[in-house]
Amino acid sequence: MSRIHFMKFTHIPFHKTGFFSKTMTDYLDQKQSIKQFYNNFPDMKGFASQINEKKKSFDLATRLKLVTVLKDQYRNVVATEATTKNINSLENEETFTITTGHQLNLFTGPLYFLYKIISTINLTEMLAEQFPDQRFVPVFWMATEDHDFEEINYFNFKGKKVTWDRPNGGAVGRFSLEGLQEVHAHFSKQLGDTKNAIFLSQLFEKAYVSHNNLADATRYIANELFKSYGLVILDADDQRLKNIFAPLMKDELLYQTSKKAVSKTILNLEKDYKVQVNPRDINLFYVTENSRERIIESEGLYKIHDTDIVFSKAEILEELDNHSDRFSPNVVMRPLYQEVILPNLCYIGGGGELAYWMQLKGYFETVKIPFPSLLLRNSVQIVSQKQVKKLQKLDVSLEEIFLKQHLLIAKKVKEKSDIQFNFEDATELLTQQFLALRRVANETDSSFIGAVDAQQRKQLKGLNNLEKRLLRAEKRKHFLLTNRIKSLQDQLLPNKILEERYRNFSDYYLIYGQELITSLKESLKPLQQAFTILEL
Repeated sequence: MSRIHFMKFTHIPFHKTGFFSKTMTDYLDQKQSIKQFYNNFPDMKGFASQINEKKKSFDLATRLKLVTVLKDQYRNVVATEATTKNINSLENEETFTITTGHQLNLFTGPLYFLYKIISTINLTEMLAEQFPDQRFVPVFWMATEDHDFEEINYFNFKGKKVTWDRPNGGAVGRFSLEGLQEVHAHFSKQLGDTKNAIFLSQLFEKAYVSHNNLADATRYIANELFKSYGLVILDADDQRLKNIFAPLMKDELLYQTSKKAVSKTILNLEKDYKVQVNPRDINLFYVTENSRERIIESEGLYKIHDTDIVFSKAEILEELDNHSDRFSPNVVMRPLYQEVILPNLCYIGGGGELAYWMQLKGYFETVKIPFPSLLLRNSVQIVSQKQVKKLQKLDVSLEEIFLKQHLLIAKKVKEKSDIQFNFEDATELLTQQFLALRRVANETDSSFIGAVDAQQRKQLKGLNNLEKRLLRAEKRKHFLLTNRIKSLQDQLLPNKILEERYRNFSDYYLIYGQELITSLKESLKPLQQAFTILEL
């Protein structure tokens, strides 16, 4: 196993990366314009308030049912003492959860799978220190009821897709694992035969060849990687848990409560921020063995989209009473389901996730369920020592990595150029000259102003074109520099996106093994609220 001999962290504000929305940056700054869309901000004062709110609303019967379900789900899982203790502790009214969630991506999907879970584990440990009378359990919510198979049927390894081809249909957590033996054979060939390669190959094989469905396989992987930290992994696609949620699903079927509440919030939100999701009339799916389709109410009948299934009002309510497991919340109702069945204080997610959560606060208030704190997960850019040295040679700072490529190259070419002509100064001088001409025009002949403005636009355009031509010439002159910058940035930001949204953990695990996770665990601070650049 390669050891991480040197590790250095640099933190930069999220907004300086250019990859985070105004919604998120305003949220982190706690701007007045966004405060109505969240509850308690994730700081120690906010968590104290959240504990009190949740304690008052979460009953013992739900706790006991939750623990029973978790014990059943862990029956065939080799759980550590830490995880077992955490599950048992959920029976206690002083125990609360911190939750993150993710799709069932093949072999975890992008790197941020790790960062979500590590953020969650680390926050529970921080809260345990601050609130010694309570216990805090990290929960990973598997999105087993999702049906977007095309989003999860692959991962990227060494810049190439590893893909699982199979027919789509139904909730992905219930998918059988046919075809993954062939995927494993293909992946193993690419891994090599080092100690870390063998571990990754066996992890894949034991997950996908030795289990019956995608939910069990994903639980196995998450447990193997994080079991020493007491992580609890939940599959909420369980009739016993859905029975708890059934009254709210009944309310949705009869009164379309979520759409009314969320639509009202959207009217306020869209004045300043981008809307992430638009609610349907009924935000529930109906699940069969091979399908997960939305429920549409029309003229007193409940039709299952793209099927021949139709229910009367009385029939669908009876179906809900007898088979709640056939009803599945969509993106609008899933967060509510989570907060109903878990003694949860905080949801940890990416920027897009938290932005759509903020559309739901009014809905939570309508149905009188406490709205959790929302925490932006840790985000990490990994940079090797070799890459650090190249950046230093090119005089590119760690912060400059995230500039748009054409802006970065232009900036560095200008810095290296022997020609030090300041076009900004020239533009400012030209603008001032035309201001003086405009004053003259006002004093003599106002009809002259249009001609002055037209000439100004012409001159400024000409100056801009000259700057572009000079830059092109300098780029040709500094051909090697521009190529090296481009090549290095393309390595760091594959496909011009954050590597955490592209690379799979196996790229780095192959080099560093479990120590990668250990080092991240030791170093990431969930409440720091800054982007982390990790030099390995």
